[in-house]
Amino acid sequence: MKTLRYLHLPARPEVLDRRGELDAILDGSAAYVPVPDDPLDTATLRDALGVDDPIADDISLVISTSGTTGTPKGAQHTAATLTASAQATATHLGGPGNWLLALAPHHIAGLQVLLRALAAEFTPTVLDVTDGFDPNAFADALDALDGPRRYTSLVPTQLIKVLDNPRATTALAAADALLVGGAATPVPLLHRAIDAGIPIVRTYGMSETAGGCVYDGVALNGVTIRIDEPNPEGVGRVFLGGPMIALGYRNRPDHPAFAEPGWFRTDDLGRVDDQGVLAIVGRADEAISTGGLTVVPQVVETVILDDPAVRECAVVGLPDERLGEKVVAFVVAAGTIDSARIRGAVAERLDRYAAPREVIELDELPTRGPGKIDRRALRARFSDQ
Repeated sequence: MKTLRYLHLPARPEVLDRRGELDAILDGSAAYVPVPDDPLDTATLRDALGVDDPIADDISLVISTSGTTGTPKGAQHTAATLTASAQATATHLGGPGNWLLALAPHHIAGLQVLLRALAAEFTPTVLDVTDGFDPNAFADALDALDGPRRYTSLVPTQLIKVLDNPRATTALAAADALLVGGAATPVPLLHRAIDAGIPIVRTYGMSETAGGCVYDGVALNGVTIRIDEPNPEGVGRVFLGGPMIALGYRNRPDHPAFAEPGWFRTDDLGRVDDQGVLAIVGRADEAISTGGLTVVPQVVETVILDDPAVRECAVVGLPDERLGEKVVAFVVAAGTIDSARIRGAVAERLDRYAAPREVIELDELPTRGPGKIDRRALRARFSDQ
């Protein structure tokens, strides 16, 4: 039986010094937990995931989730699940190619950039993002990327910086595909990227599915989408099945998310239209209960992000003595914020109960994992104010 080991993956070009270990993940000859530079995070993963303990011979990767509970879980992958993911991605995008890494490699989105390139027998290019994302450095790296096809992956906050930089925008428009995941891509940002000629592909997936397994709402080869207990509008909890689904969580054999063999029960609410296209409505565990009514934050955010003065937005529920929870919108401005206009737009397009009671302007939104908005941090920071 194998032993689970650390794999330190720095967010800079030196990560390629770990190529032997990355190859071992792909061929299944060893088992690793990717960890960042942070010693505290590393210690947390050691305790939570049983590093240095035995692990089943077929497991080659235990990838930490970036869930909302604060307690990491480790999705267990094999060489087969990772290979299935790489092959399905290459097929969907038009063929194997080389990749530019501009994400933290200890998360599944960044790690898969490395693994997909290596599976296609290319050496990926790695951008140093230790001190943040530099769009000019990104443009240089993308221009230098070799391969028959050139791919990269970003989170929405990075894409905003690219679109604010003409040189980076031109470089990215010449690539074969940009995968954007880690957080929902706002519709205005999507349209802005399309208008700039960027070959954007919106991805949906998570650590438990070896990264994105639904591209632009369409399931990759071998992937099945199921909506559980849909309401009259067809919205229900999203289940995903396919050859890239993890073999459960490390040391949590009875976790309900993997209760049905071959399937993963997500925390997302979604619907599938008549053409088989999946639309994510929101998260089951982030719904706001206000005055006895339920508000899905992502639906409200979609309306608010249509306001040209709003660059980024996060909607959360904060404690309220009368309502139980009140809807609050946190925004990063692209112009002069008009709270009344924002509330009016939400009330008109959704309903009055969904309109934010407060609109709070921030310089930036807190994030966790691969660029996901940290609603938990917002609730903790503003609940007592």
